[in-house]
Amino acid sequence: MAPIIQIRGLSKVYVQDVIGTEHGRLKIRLKDRRRVALENLDLDVEEGQIFGLLGPNGAGKTTTIKILMGLHFQTAGTATMMGRPLGDNAVKGQIGFLPENPFFYDYLTGEEFLNFYGQLYGMTGAARRKRIPELLDLVGLSKAANIPLRGYSKGMLQRAGLAQALLNDPRLVILDEPQSGLDPFGRKEVRDIILRLKEQGKTVMFSSHILADAEMICDRVAILHLGRLIAEGHLSELLSTRIDEYEVQMRNPAADLLAFVHKAAHKVVDSKGDHFASFKAERDALEVTRRLASGEGTLMAYVPRRESLEDYFIREIEGKRAQERAQVGKENAT
Repeated sequence: MAPIIQIRGLSKVYVQDVIGTEHGRLKIRLKDRRRVALENLDLDVEEGQIFGLLGPNGAGKTTTIKILMGLHFQTAGTATMMGRPLGDNAVKGQIGFLPENPFFYDYLTGEEFLNFYGQLYGMTGAARRKRIPELLDLVGLSKAANIPLRGYSKGMLQRAGLAQALLNDPRLVILDEPQSGLDPFGRKEVRDIILRLKEQGKTVMFSSHILADAEMICDRVAILHLGRLIAEGHLSELLSTRIDEYEVQMRNPAADLLAFVHKAAHKVVDSKGDHFASFKAERDALEVTRRLASGEGTLMAYVPRRESLEDYFIREIEGKRAQERAQVGKENAT
């Protein structure tokens, strides 16, 4: 089966004219300022997956999404969705979209807002009356259905936007930074909704720089940096299976044991009798747990830690930045 989204060689260069004045009157064109937002991107999104498009600010995530949605046009390359070229009207009707900074008419209530968008989708009155209560319940806004949007919190507005993106029962849902600006509770609500969409057989592609959330729910991720794809694949393929460090949490350790911990651990946090230590060597962590078990304190937790998505992300991005600095150094030297 062909990927639901297939991108080949996608590039986007923004060109901005820099205008100056002469004698305070005459406008003259000084130069073109070119910014490469996306460079030769190849990407596949398989149906039924949760796909995370990750990267720091300015990486090209939003540009990619805007090209897919027909809001921007690529400079080079091609893309298809559901096997059809971008802009195909039949495909548009099967896509739900939530931009990063949506604009809503805040004098509308939640129910009126969804009814308005339902009309834009061409839904019949009967279909809207059936679908809107279902969506308000899905996103947890049933009790706020008759409250104007201006009275909604940031998290509530984000959930209302999600409901809007799902009105047409889309096959593919594309979300640009859906958890941006939300508190931990709001981010959990959005994560839960995305997972429910997957259970319903839908494909979800979302951009994010909140790596912990992406690691919890994504089947596959792509990491962009300065418009270039630097890593892509299943999390199990990208993340190392080796144990990176060993964490030990203890209470009231004996003085001799605490001295050993401070000597052997690469990180120690002390707080009123509770101590947290992280060890690179397994033998040191096991020695501490053995001594705690023999009565030199109380073992609260022992956790072997594998590389996280955030660890992987930072390692890859820092590696690319080091290469860029080295290249600049060579160019300056010549």
